[in-house]
Amino acid sequence: MLMNAAIRDVLVTGYEPLIDVLELPDPGDRHVLAAAIKVGAQTIVTNNLKDFPAGRLRAWDVEASSADDFLHATVDLNPKVVFSLVQKIADSLNKPPMDVDQLLTALGNEGLVATVAALRS
Repeated sequence: MLMNAAIRDVLVTGYEPLIDVLELPDPGDRHVLAAAIKVGAQTIVTNNLKDFPAGRLRAWDVEASSADDFLHATVDLNPKVVFSLVQKIADSLNKPPMDVDQLLTALGNEGLVATVAALRS
């Protein structure tokens, strides 16, 4: 609900006819690929990479990336901008409050190891 309010056109519709023609190891993930194809997405960000094999995505010009790899690449594009956004996130936290270092530690604990290393450098 909050995402719908925050980002215009965030909901993907009309992807359902694609689901039946897609093949993935977990049929329950086909809707994700179908939605990506429908909107022309280049990347599916997931930590469930085994269920989105490159060979199955390549035909649709889509790739899968882990959250850490995706965010690390974003940091590489413009580290100052990403760090300023991390600072804004830290400043907005109050349950519990966190400074940037605490937030980065928490993100690292969630598996964003390369991203956090890049932001700390």
